[in-house]
Amino acid sequence: MAELYPYPRFSLAERDRRWKAVRQLMRKERIDVIVSPQNTGHSTDFQANTRYLTHCGGGGDSDVAAVFPLEGEVTAIATSAAPRWPTVQEWTKDVREARRNYGRVIVERLSELKAERGRIGITGLGDVEGTRTPEGTILYGTWKQIREAFPKAELVDATPILTEVRYVKSQEEIVVLTKSMEIVELAYQAEIEAARPGVKDWEVWAATQYALMRNGSEIPVHCNWVSGKNPKRTLTRPSMRILERGDLIINEIEASWIGYRAQGVQPVFVEVADPVHQELIKVQREVFNRVCASLKPGITVKELAELTQKAGAEAGPKSGPAAGAMTELTMHGRGAGDDGPIVTSHARSPRQLGVALRENMVFICKPSAISADGNYVCTWGDTVVVTARGGRRLGKRAHDLAVS
Repeated sequence: MAELYPYPRFSLAERDRRWKAVRQLMRKERIDVIVSPQNTGHSTDFQANTRYLTHCGGGGDSDVAAVFPLEGEVTAIATSAAPRWPTVQEWTKDVREARRNYGRVIVERLSELKAERGRIGITGLGDVEGTRTPEGTILYGTWKQIREAFPKAELVDATPILTEVRYVKSQEEIVVLTKSMEIVELAYQAEIEAARPGVKDWEVWAATQYALMRNGSEIPVHCNWVSGKNPKRTLTRPSMRILERGDLIINEIEASWIGYRAQGVQPVFVEVADPVHQELIKVQREVFNRVCASLKPGITVKELAELTQKAGAEAGPKSGPAAGAMTELTMHGRGAGDDGPIVTSHARSPRQLGVALRENMVFICKPSAISADGNYVCTWGDTVVVTARGGRRLGKRAHDLAVS
């Protein structure tokens, strides 16, 4: 066996737990083998199922596919496979070279498993929506090779199986997400220290990114960002504008620790906070706490969205800048990638809204308080774990606006 590089890793017991849970659902759905395709899209979120099953992954160009049979050896398929993946993990022994033609090797492995007339599950096939992937995640060329090689096999969407298993986190996963959240909050400290009048927005972003990487985060990670006098929606990256006193920086920051991504949302003002936001954060904090207290097994995502609006109406003051403020819930799963379920002002799929929470689900919870005229939006968020007593925050920073 190749000597392992010193990366953080999950245990073999965690591997066995996952494989057992996936195979139980495969038997229930009469699926003989699951193919998890290579796709490093959305900051490698779309690669999460493969990494979840094989422990192979990490890095922006780590395209890896997996063939996961009901019984027998699990296979990881990658480019530059032998030098990379046996040296970073001990879960998966069968690591095969793709030379960038993944479909060819997937077909070879499926042939060995005698899947010609079997029921082949493909995650991200596109028949069942993912959290942010209504069109699926498999490349057409990969799908075409599988379809043509096995015309008599039944190809079905196995997305629900991995979605179901990934919903509820083990204690190992929660520990890893807690470490990820620690890195996020160190990045916020760096952002606050760097945000000064006369400094380029891009430089503050760079200081934040450096803090993520210095403290162990893999890249790429999701990090939308914008600065300005009263921004309401992030851009995909910072700009070259020069910060001024009273500017607001809003962003969503994630850190990736063994591929697991906690997330935070933290408004940062340059030297002085806007009075309207100072009032809106009070409403937002009250609503967050109400929602967090309700993060218990059994409540549905739809009920939490409705609770957010109700709590906002009750928390809003009768006068002042926050009078008549509206509140909306944005909340989605955190874990190996873009975990579900999800609810935002736009993402309101009945499938997602109908999901009932279970203990040890983990979410980014980030409700927004919006001024009555719609001109101000105040959002703050933390990664939280569902428990029998309500949501437990993984972060430790104060629930407030930050002022540099």
